[in-house]
Amino acid sequence: MQMPSDDEFDRMISNALDSLPTKYTERMTNVAIIYADEPSPQQRQKLKLHCNQTLLGLYEGVPLPARGGIQPYLPDKITIFKVPLVLSSNDMNELQENIRHTLWHEMAHYFGLDHKRIHELE
Repeated sequence: MQMPSDDEFDRMISNALDSLPTKYTERMTNVAIIYADEPSPQQRQKLKLHCNQTLLGLYEGVPLPARGGIQPYLPDKITIFKVPLVLSSNDMNELQENIRHTLWHEMAHYFGLDHKRIHELE
């Protein structure tokens, strides 16, 4: 599959966000959704990833349940990683669905769900 341009990938992320339930997307405040080609060396080190491991997306921030009603936190960040997503997709339709699924997964972390609970709900 050909690598989409950055503009095209950005549109795909926007399309994925628009396709998610508004009852969740409207509750997300102070969250930046960005993309990068790959996880940074710092992100890889922080997560203790081995050289053969990668990420499709990453939530960085303080999940809502852990805030205790306090709001003065730095913005949370969800990063969608372009190259791993493209490499795990066979075509543009599958890439769009993989972006949507990854974005949904990272949003679930924002709402305080751990991997076990996310997989139960999926």
